[in-house]
Amino acid sequence: MKELDCRGQVCPRPIIELARALPDLAVGDLVAVVADDPAARHDVAAWCRLRGQEYVGEETAEDGLPRYVVRRLG
Repeated sequence: MKELDCRGQVCPRPIIELARALPDLAVGDLVAVVADDPAARHDVAAWCRLRGQEYVGEETAEDGLPRYVVRRLG
C-alpha cells in the first residue's frame, strides 16, 4: 500500500496529492492519505464518490493521526 504523508497540509492539498498518486497505482491497489487537517475526513470520502473510487475507511497511523484508505477502481 502506498502512503501519502499529508501532515501539515490543509485543504485541498491532501486531495490534490491523492489525485496525483492515483495514475501510478494499478486497479485494485490501495493508497492511504495521512492528514492532520480535519477536513480530510470528509474530503477523501467525497472525492472517492465523485471520482468513482472506493473509500475503504479510516485507520490510525503509527503517530495517532487519521489515515484514510482508498482503493483504485479504474
